[in-house]
Amino acid sequence: MGILYSEPMCQAAYDNDAHEVYRLFKDTPKSLNVQEPRSGDTPLIAGIRRGNHHVVKYLLSLDADVSVTNKKQRTCLHYAAKRTYSFLDYLMIAILMPILLIGYLIMKGNTALHYACVRKSQGMVPLLLEKQADISIKNMKGETPLDIARRLKFTKIVAMLKKSE
Repeated sequence: MGILYSEPMCQAAYDNDAHEVYRLFKDTPKSLNVQEPRSGDTPLIAGIRRGNHHVVKYLLSLDADVSVTNKKQRTCLHYAAKRTYSFLDYLMIAILMPILLIGYLIMKGNTALHYACVRKSQGMVPLLLEKQADISIKNMKGETPLDIARRLKFTKIVAMLKKSE
């Protein structure tokens, strides 16, 4: 069944309905970054959660705000990091990484690389490293991404991170 959003733009993005997203944006440009009242998800987050790369690409072309956090204090990149490696993941990293490398993500001071390590995203970690993700940044607990991978005993991710040192 999936997620049901009360905000039409979020639902259209989640349903991969590019025509409806186009119509809604044309009628109400402010709907581009509208947030779902219950979850705080934006259309961009909704599209990424479902893996709808055509709608996501379109929303990004309209300059959807990639830094908006939902009620779980997650940005769209958090949801991209959760997905299995795919074209969408690569697209999201290639577009969003320069923006997100500027500083910490709000959620507990974790960068996208911290989050990918926590999620054991073996497909996302090399993409982040390829985009020059800083492995030395410590989160609010004082942990680097390597510290997290070691603590969780994710040996393949530990090896990837050590190789990039």
